Amino acid sequence: MPRLAANTRPNDSPTGAPSRAPADAQPSQEHSVPLFWPLAAAANLGNEALAAMQRNLDYALAVGAVQFPAPPEWATPNTVRLDLATMRLREFGQAQRGTIPIVIDAPFAGHSATIADYDKGQSLVQTMLAAGAGHVLVTDWKSATQQMRYFDIDTYLAALNVIVDDLGGVVHLVGLCQGGWLSAMYAARFPGKVKSLVLAGSPIDTDGGDGPIKRLAHRLPLGTYQDMVDLGNGLMLGNTMLTGWKNMHPVEQYANKYVQLYQHLEDRNYLARTEKFESWYEHALDLPGAYYLQAIGQLFKQNRFAKGEFVGLGRRLSLADITIPVYLLAGAEDDITTPEQVFNAAGLLGTPPEQVVQNLVPGGHIGLFMGSKTLRDAWPGITAWILHHG
Repeated sequence: MPRLAANTRPNDSPTGAPSRAPADAQPSQEHSVPLFWPLAAAANLGNEALAAMQRNLDYALAVGAVQFPAPPEWATPNTVRLDLATMRLREFGQAQRGTIPIVIDAPFAGHSATIADYDKGQSLVQTMLAAGAGHVLVTDWKSATQQMRYFDIDTYLAALNVIVDDLGGVVHLVGLCQGGWLSAMYAARFPGKVKSLVLAGSPIDTDGGDGPIKRLAHRLPLGTYQDMVDLGNGLMLGNTMLTGWKNMHPVEQYANKYVQLYQHLEDRNYLARTEKFESWYEHALDLPGAYYLQAIGQLFKQNRFAKGEFVGLGRRLSLADITIPVYLLAGAEDDITTPEQVFNAAGLLGTPPEQVVQNLVPGGHIGLFMGSKTLRDAWPGITAWILHHG
């Protein structure tokens, strides 16, 4: 079918026949297709305006990559040793006869376990392997489904017990953030199954310090948290938690991040690093409502574990029942888990004081697990400490 020129309209004459364009009119058929309108406008722009237009297009693409990133990936090749309802146990390196495996209990607090193996040069897994650990495993917790909404802390303690038994019955536990209090609970519940315990940025005494998490837990009634779980049909949705985390630093999350992005458009390394981080940060995990409310109510509001009042797998758990070597690592600028919440554990443990190490390092919370400086300066020594107690 022949195309009509842009200045020709059918049935615009009294007779119904198409009218003719003036003889001197130049048809601009490309303008009849909306797709070409921006390009047609660009044809009349100067070099500076074209450069500005290109920069704005680049910025729009960069913003899209930050707001809708690809899912996070593991930096190091691994195999899935166990696939449970709650997690996949990822295995790095190879089991060695006569050695005790190291299990990194990654946080199950809303973000992916890839924080333990974030990127080349920013991987706790790679750091420990390079420091002589031949067999490292990571708990890759799964995002909760509706069928998992009633899973509670006991469910996750039982999952830990399954993987420890599968690994021979004795492990070194390295708990990161929330993974720290779960690991400490496990060590208290099964004291013969943990050879040494590392608690990194772990809120053990939740009444310690004066961080924003503590203030929120105490100021908001439990009913508010219950309402959020109800909105998620029995789940604490990851996107709901993500909004809360962003609102802790609103200027950074809603303004400065995008200003920095615009200023670094020509820096491909900066863009790649930003996209890598956002692939981890923006993909939040859903938590079972029962587990989440139990943690908020019994741990962060009532501090039952530190007080020796929390019941796990049918028994009252006490930090005094932990008598193995313990390494406590905290960040000096950590506003998620304050140093007091970590170090106060030293006075609650049954471990002899000479076998408790306390290490305060520069930086914030996430940097404890994937910051290049902490990985370089602190974690090789922690790995050597673990192996010494093996």
